[in-house]
Order: sequence, then C-alpha cells, then structure tokens
Amino acid sequence: MATKADFIEYVREQLAGAGAVSYRRMFGEYAVYLDDRVVALVCDNQLFVKPTAGGRAFLGSVTEAPPFPGASMYFLVDDALESPQEVAQLIRITARELPAQKPKAGAVAKGKPKPKPKPKPKPRSKPKPKSKSKSVPSAKSKAKST
Repeated sequence: MATKADFIEYVREQLAGAGAVSYRRMFGEYAVYLDDRVVALVCDNQLFVKPTAGGRAFLGSVTEAPPFPGASMYFLVDDALESPQEVAQLIRITARELPAQKPKAGAVAKGKPKPKPKPKPKPRSKPKPKSKSKSVPSAKSKAKST
C-alpha cells in the first residue's frame, strides 16, 4: 500500500519544528530531508527514521523494522509522531549524526573552480623518409630544358 499524500503532509507538519524539512517522492514512497540530508523514509503510511546511536538513546526502547522488503532496519516511529516536539528533536539528533551528503558525480562544490580538462595530445605524423640517392632529372624535365 503506497503512502497517501495527506499522511506525508501530516508528517511534514509534525516535523516542522526540526528545521528545513522537505520530502521527495522515491520509488512510490517518500524520503524525508532535513537540511539536504535524508533522515527518514515514509512507507505504507509509517515513519521510519534512520538509526543512529543518539536517536536510540533519545527514544530509549525502539521498534526496528525495514521500511520495505530487503531494506536495512530503521526506527519505526509510532507514538512519538503524535508529539511534534519529540519527533522534531529525534529528527534533529538523527541529522546531526549523519554524514553530509556526497556531491553527485560531475557536480562542482561551491567556491571551488571547476578543474580544467587536460588537453588531448596531438596525433603524431610519421616523418617522411629521407632519400639518400641523388635526384635524377626525369625525362620530362630534360625535354623542357632543351
């Protein structure tokens, strides 16, 4: 069952106290971002927060479950979602512990100039072999000179 649009909006509203929260549709479900870091997934109308040591300590007892078949375990957030302050704090803690997002291939970091591409080597032409014999005038050149 796919997540309904009104549920993802509810999650966004509950997380608003965490900061610049946004979401993006991915594979029929949603990834939740805080400051350009994926901190949670919303799948089947459930909130799954990325597991971190700080998040585990904050929540105390956690329920872990995969957001979709074959996924790693995430914190399944049920009761905390009803408390905007608690779930916003969990999201802030999680974001602090996650590494910064890696730049996409080909992307240029802000403030750094794009490296210049190396020039392609010019194709080498084969040198013409030098003739060691003396040039002999051809029959045409002899006819012209006489």
